[in-house]
Amino acid sequence: MGGLDPVAGIADNYRQWACEAHALSPAYESLADAVAGDRAVLDFLEVLPPIKRQPNLLFAAARYLVGRPAAIDDLRALVSERPAELSRLMLARRTQTNEPARCATLLPALAQLPEPLALIEVGASAGLTLLFDRYSYDYGGQQVAGSDRDAPTLRCEVRGPVPVPARVPAIRWRAGLDLNPLDVTSDEDMRWLSCLVWQDEGDREERLAAAIATARRDPPAVHRGDLRTDLPELAASAPAEATLVIYHSAVLAYLSPDDRQRFASTVSELDCVWLANEAPGVVPGVPRPDGYQGPGPFVLTRDGREALAITEGHGGWVQWL
Repeated sequence: MGGLDPVAGIADNYRQWACEAHALSPAYESLADAVAGDRAVLDFLEVLPPIKRQPNLLFAAARYLVGRPAAIDDLRALVSERPAELSRLMLARRTQTNEPARCATLLPALAQLPEPLALIEVGASAGLTLLFDRYSYDYGGQQVAGSDRDAPTLRCEVRGPVPVPARVPAIRWRAGLDLNPLDVTSDEDMRWLSCLVWQDEGDREERLAAAIATARRDPPAVHRGDLRTDLPELAASAPAEATLVIYHSAVLAYLSPDDRQRFASTVSELDCVWLANEAPGVVPGVPRPDGYQGPGPFVLTRDGREALAITEGHGGWVQWL
């Protein structure tokens, strides 16, 4: 009696990811479904470590190598003709999506805190989501002006009683923490970041380019380190007179459940406010909000206890609870 097909689980993951991509990127939905049915691409993925089989990583690496958003024929050609090159890139790089529009879904929670603020973002990538006060915002016609007139305006649909602030908060200090920081001044790193943008998502590429230009005018500090071990030392550098906020988006899902719990314990021991913008069920101890319909959106929580809002993963809308 034969064993289970070793690529069956990979195919199932791509089909599930296709469902999640449905509302955001029909092209990526179709591509993920095509991968799920393509034996050559699945066999290539099966050789990689599980953490390196992600659709986001494969599609970004393919785009990086072929110079355009990839189709299934491009993937077949890469795994047939350039498998070592594709593998090296996927092993070296990470899915470090740095979507500045996520600032719009986090800002209402951030602006409720005592000022001035000190920010630490874990999983900060290039630090574009450390720049809350530089961007401007449009919440369905409610305008919030940022400090940099050349920075992009982030547009976000509001659902429910979102506490849209009258102004951006005063930020005294900011720092990022990442296992493999991307250098906002590096053209190569920024090309990789642009390759992580999904297809069919309107002005995401233009918004990313404008955010990169904003960050390059005064780059935020992003430190190389592990959120599981290096956070307390970085937190100790924050000014004592500021409210320390530790936050992240789509980061904890890459940790094991045990490591998520250890991270939550570490943050709880710091004198800080903890804002987590993650898929439901990822933050330990936070139940799914009543009426939540997944997959797709994130849950914005405070201090590992209180669910504040449901947010669209790339910052398109926020629904206050």
